[in-house]
Amino acid sequence: MSDAVASSSSLPGAVHPPAISLNEVWPWALFALALLTLVYTVGFQQGVALHEWMHDGRHLLGFPCH
Repeated sequence: MSDAVASSSSLPGAVHPPAISLNEVWPWALFALALLTLVYTVGFQQGVALHEWMHDGRHLLGFPCH
């Protein structure tokens, strides 16, 4: 029974994806964090000055404000 089950490393022509370096990931993680912060600031902050400053952005992203 164990002869019928082959591990993926012993398959001929198996393709292993390259390891992703942390140096390649951190800029994208920082970019995603900045975008999430921007969407939160535009959409969910209710301060009067901040609301007026980002009013058009709220409508552009589909957040109702009045």
